[in-house]
Amino acid sequence: MGKKNKNFKSNNSWGDKSKSHYSNPGASKPHIEGDKYIYEGNITIEKLASDLGLRPNDILKTLFMKGKMLNINSVLSDEDIAEICIEHNLDFEKKVTVSAAEFEKYEIVDDEKDLVERPPVVTIMGHVDHGKTTLIDTIRDSHIAEGEAGAITQEIGAYQKTIKGKKITFLDTPGHEAFSAMRKRGAQATDIVVLVVAADDGVMPQTKEAIDHAKAAGVPIIVAVNKIDKPGANPEKVKAELSAYGLVSEEWGGDTIMKEISAKKKIGIDDLLDNILLLAELKELKANPSREARGLVIEATMDKKVGAKATLLVKSGSLHVGDCLVVGKNYCKVRRMTNEFNKAVNIATPSTPVSVTGLDGVPEAGEQFCAFSSEKEARSIAEQRQLKAAQNATNENQGVTIANIYDKISSGEITNLNLIVKADTDGTMQAICDSIKKIDVEGVKANIIHAGSGDVTEGDVILASASSAILLTFNVKANALVISKAKEEHVEIRSYNIIYKLLEDLEQAMLGQLKPVMKEVVYGHAEVKMTFKASKVGMIAGCTVRDGLIKRSAKVRVLRDNQILLDAPLTSLKIGKDDVGEVKAPLDCGIVIDGYKDIQVGDIIESYGMEEEGKIQ
Repeated sequence: MGKKNKNFKSNNSWGDKSKSHYSNPGASKPHIEGDKYIYEGNITIEKLASDLGLRPNDILKTLFMKGKMLNINSVLSDEDIAEICIEHNLDFEKKVTVSAAEFEKYEIVDDEKDLVERPPVVTIMGHVDHGKTTLIDTIRDSHIAEGEAGAITQEIGAYQKTIKGKKITFLDTPGHEAFSAMRKRGAQATDIVVLVVAADDGVMPQTKEAIDHAKAAGVPIIVAVNKIDKPGANPEKVKAELSAYGLVSEEWGGDTIMKEISAKKKIGIDDLLDNILLLAELKELKANPSREARGLVIEATMDKKVGAKATLLVKSGSLHVGDCLVVGKNYCKVRRMTNEFNKAVNIATPSTPVSVTGLDGVPEAGEQFCAFSSEKEARSIAEQRQLKAAQNATNENQGVTIANIYDKISSGEITNLNLIVKADTDGTMQAICDSIKKIDVEGVKANIIHAGSGDVTEGDVILASASSAILLTFNVKANALVISKAKEEHVEIRSYNIIYKLLEDLEQAMLGQLKPVMKEVVYGHAEVKMTFKASKVGMIAGCTVRDGLIKRSAKVRVLRDNQILLDAPLTSLKIGKDDVGEVKAPLDCGIVIDGYKDIQVGDIIESYGMEEEGKIQ
């Protein structure tokens, strides 16, 4: 398999700034050159057999012997294609053609000689009141460069400090949600996480969440055991608690750097910073400053004075005043850049945070940016990305669900099923997690990325979205805001009150044997306040929604004196003259029911539908 690692690559390269950054998006047919199979896109077993001159059954048999139950229409993973090619003495290469509008997908390949050391990007995370903000302020204020003493106020949510001649970039805006939003969009902002844990308090819920977020992102953690000056401080107890979450101190034979500090008393801060630099040195962080700038949005807002304003973190290349950028779905020509002290700068090198203005809209945290050769090109690409985003929103591209697990496993799209488990007690949560780990289904592994007790939070949904995870809950609730967030992020929340049912559904879904159980759900009720006829549409009922909501896609029952008079679909649902998908209480609306003319003032219209049991969003 060593041969595969050496030769399995994309054929793209960025080239120098004067040339086109991207390969031609026109597709080419898979073919064999000498002893190399060259392909692109999705390849089914039937297609691979045809390309290689093999029988589909031979490939099916080979995969079956490896424990993979597929059919001739199954899409093969790149690993499967690699193994089959190697077994038939063929090298292989996957072509990746990416348009300029998809620059996030374009892998940068730099020559080693062009790479230079870059500052580490550090995010400080931790439980509320454990001293995260105090530590940020202490680092910032105690290492202000000469001449900046009168400009301590931060203008942007990121800053750089020079420690012993080396720069460190700190991000002080990304909480858990922003941290996950960046990771969800494929932009890894952080090189190192500093986890702040109070020595007099220990591991708390947000501490656990921070650990899970950092681990899911694959980012190394340095622990700052803070408040060692306080009565009752017990750093050793904190270290013992953290070991239960896989963070074992170097002093105890582990590989996690843990430093005892007091942010308030400024004890141990220099030692902590030295260790950040040491870890950064071991990671050998490098970038090419001589190419077009690429990076990501740390935060963005609409400023009343200057319009759309964004804090950008340069990841590679150098950003100059005058560069033309595509930022997420927006574009701009950089006319002014400022640092954290609102001082104008002309160039931003890798790992440097800057604020830019002049965008045609407000991008989202975690969206990536790229410099292009002209404002016309940047505007055109931004428009393409806006159109694609609108199409994706219309198509509602769904994430992983219980219903589609098996299809994603069969197609090779997932081999790890990410799960988040929330239960009413720690004991129940642990019992569920232990049982899930025992589920053995060939071709996929259940991976619990976060587990905890208590109701489902928006943070749980954000983490699930960023990790393409399913939320499994036991005897806990999700409020309306959480459910709305789950719908927005296309995260499935499954609710259970019987443990064996949860485990049974999960295993059957992984095996492709789960049959959904449907139940009736009443969405809401509306009272008819007036009626009038329209020649083109028939009888229109002017209604007030009394509770819940009325859904255009659902069916309705007409109730009079608690008797059901009609069960039928809606023809029309309007607010004023506008067609709408749903109307919530206590708004007024106009309703037309398919073919029904006997609607009367005082009638109750009940909106209902059938939904999969256990699914609460």
